[in-house]
Amino acid sequence: MDGYIGKILRVDLGSGDIWDEPLNERYARNFVGGSGLAARYIYDMVDDTTDPLGPDNPLIFMTGPLVGTAMPSAGRCSVCALSPLTSIWGESNTGGFFGPELRFAGFDGIIITGRAQHPTWLSIIEGRAELHDGTRLWGLDSYATQEQVRETLGDSAVRVACIGPAGENLVKMAAVMNDHGRAAGRTGMGAVMGAKNLKAVAVRGSVAVPLADPAGFKEVTRTIIKGQDEDMAAQALRLAGTAGYVDMALMFGDLPIRYYQQGEWEEGSNLSGVVMAEQYLNKSTACYRCPIACGRETRAPRYGLDRVDGPEYETLGALGTLVMVSDLEAVIYAGHLCNLYGLDTISTGCTIALACELFERGIIDREEAGGLEIRYGATETFHRLIEHIARREGFGDLLAEGSAALAERYGVAELAVVVNRLEVPMHDPRAFSGMAVTYALSPRGACHMEGDMYGVDTGQGPPVELGVLPGDRFEVTEEKGRIAARQQAWRNLYNALILCQFQNPGVEQVLAALNCATGWGLEATDLLAAGKRIVNLKRLLNMRRGLSRADDRLPSLLLQPLNEGGCAGAVPDVDVLLAGAYAEYGWDPEIGGPARLEI
Repeated sequence: MDGYIGKILRVDLGSGDIWDEPLNERYARNFVGGSGLAARYIYDMVDDTTDPLGPDNPLIFMTGPLVGTAMPSAGRCSVCALSPLTSIWGESNTGGFFGPELRFAGFDGIIITGRAQHPTWLSIIEGRAELHDGTRLWGLDSYATQEQVRETLGDSAVRVACIGPAGENLVKMAAVMNDHGRAAGRTGMGAVMGAKNLKAVAVRGSVAVPLADPAGFKEVTRTIIKGQDEDMAAQALRLAGTAGYVDMALMFGDLPIRYYQQGEWEEGSNLSGVVMAEQYLNKSTACYRCPIACGRETRAPRYGLDRVDGPEYETLGALGTLVMVSDLEAVIYAGHLCNLYGLDTISTGCTIALACELFERGIIDREEAGGLEIRYGATETFHRLIEHIARREGFGDLLAEGSAALAERYGVAELAVVVNRLEVPMHDPRAFSGMAVTYALSPRGACHMEGDMYGVDTGQGPPVELGVLPGDRFEVTEEKGRIAARQQAWRNLYNALILCQFQNPGVEQVLAALNCATGWGLEATDLLAAGKRIVNLKRLLNMRRGLSRADDRLPSLLLQPLNEGGCAGAVPDVDVLLAGAYAEYGWDPEIGGPARLEI
């Protein structure tokens, strides 16, 4: 198959068996790659009784047809399984170099089942896969693990995906870390890896990705790279990273403050990308073949660190404004601790913020919290809590279960700002109404990567050719719901190709790149259809897991208007927006999903 290596590696950790199997061509043609293709494989392997932390839950590392090619910003990898945090479809997406190197090692993806009897790690070197005793690695942080694996293999260029202590301790928000501080952060994929006693996966190889039209592909990529000079959003990311959005987000009321309950906070501007660049930035960093280089290497001298990965926008919000911390260096350090232990910064920050709110309301006290004063702005306490969560120590053991479980423990489920048990990221649907659809219908729970309507309504490369048109950010109509559904389908296709969502060259260029890679001869409308097919498949999988129309909602705190700030008084009418989205997807409004799907 052009555009594909054509092989999947299968690993049964229970028996120790490893084998290759041909990539299912029909699955790939219908669901492309990444999280779409992973969902198709998982659909055959799980049912309503599968335990997300059990040996039968498959863990999949999957690439896409553009990964490892000359396509700019196609250096990504999807990590997928049933989520232990949400119990429904779980997917995460990471950049860096691991995804391309997996293809160079000879595989489009890895499907891992079973549970090893003792700590284990997997190497895939030039097409040869081998399991290793991981006892010496168990207990190491994510940085030390990556370094130790490279030393064992005697190759500094080996790419390693691994878990830290959080994954080992089955923390529900544990991440899979790679390429130093890159993270497949959301939905607890690190806990799935830990439950399988799998500490790390190392890849290295030299296989070339076959292309249907190499000359055409080269010309397309040249055009896309040249266009970066005219892409203002890409230039802004290059200069200030994702943190460059902080000031704009504060202006729009898009950056959540004080657990989503405060509309403005002047001190929040201390967390901006400009301040970071002036005071703490070492250099910009880039993923595989990325001309944008939005990554940041920073420093935190107060904490004895001369090199720190990040933080990016979501971390600045979750561990900054959400918990009322405006000390940028302290947030940099908090993000570093999450990377070290292998934690999703979004879910970790949100859960700590909920603990602050429960403390403020007198629902929990110092004794309940193990002697800690968990108050907004308590920087040192937050740093201690991150370690306690990763190690499941004291009150951290409860926080390690996530926001929904924490709120339920104290009988205030309505205070958890989650959708389908996944913590809401740092974009407020009161600031951009289309995000209500994004969150309510996201296959993995609240997720800004499943349809970035804040980007659409600020003109950051929306696919207008597919009817995704920028508009009034407060608009609440069925048409707005339809637009949000189209953007969600488009981003699900992106997560299948896999492309970084900061790379927006336009529909025609993406189409040309895919056709030159695969030879499929698709039309532009086929791209949107493929995205919808992927959304529908994940929806069916979630319905099998018990999800229903009643779960398509926002948490109560996001339906209360704020009194000040850039979205003061605004609340999205979720029912109106969802009516449009259901119509766009062709879903039965009674069941909130497709009646059937050709898969």
